[in-house]
Amino acid sequence: MDLDFSDNYKVNGRFAIKDCDTEYKGKLEKSDGKKMLKNEKDKLRELQERLYADGSKSLLIVLQAMDAAGKDSLIEHVFGGVNPQGCDVHSFKTPSSKEYAHDFLWRHYIALPEKGKIGIFNRSHYESVLVCKVHPAYNLSEKVWDSVDDFDEEFWANRYESIRNFEKHLAENGTTIVKIFLNVSQKEQKKRFLDRINEPDKNWKFSTGDLPERALWQEYMRAYEEAINETSKSYAPWFVIPADDKWFARVAAIQIIIDALEKMNPRFPTLLDADYKGLEAAKEQLENEQD
Repeated sequence: MDLDFSDNYKVNGRFAIKDCDTEYKGKLEKSDGKKMLKNEKDKLRELQERLYADGSKSLLIVLQAMDAAGKDSLIEHVFGGVNPQGCDVHSFKTPSSKEYAHDFLWRHYIALPEKGKIGIFNRSHYESVLVCKVHPAYNLSEKVWDSVDDFDEEFWANRYESIRNFEKHLAENGTTIVKIFLNVSQKEQKKRFLDRINEPDKNWKFSTGDLPERALWQEYMRAYEEAINETSKSYAPWFVIPADDKWFARVAAIQIIIDALEKMNPRFPTLLDADYKGLEAAKEQLENEQD
């Protein structure tokens, strides 16, 4: 059984979204996948504890996808068991006026995980070359440019370069970066939208504004393809995971994240001889206390 998801779904070389399956077509069964997820969560919890205790490195996980691809539920099912003190989730919405008063990376920089922590970006700095690529007029809110005519090839090339430089800087300063694109099909998105409409307890998840964006599916696919090709680097790789089956996307994602943490090799701090002597003294004092 081929379960090397890190190798299978890592973008190496030129990436074409049309060549990537949205359905898992391997031999892993759903029941086995659920068991595997449970076991891997225990491993993730242990690695996160070591990362927190080590305190010298951090892990940034970037999640991008079309609406209803399963980002929120993936975070819930993959990270539900980790210590919340060592894991921060940031869901980026439309920038505020304060955020627009800074450069497009500013709000993401201040949300980065500190050393010893895992940070999860639910949507990220890539929105500036995804939704803003499909809707270039959004960039005018930055108050730097006068017209959509300013958003030419050079503008987008500069954006990709800014993102690459940002991520390389992070990688060179102790942050491991894992970027995951949940690749859901248009057909599966339709099914999930209908589920949200038909099931009362899911109505809150659906917005009529989702449909105009769905109509721009091909524009979004082109934007994703270009962004991934421009920014999948050894120091910040992209992983494109089939997401039509939520159970599989979770299993693949957790293995990719665990692989990254294992390569980081976080370790519990090693005590000095003086520290061990202090522990022995404390142990003796506690054991001699009168109950």
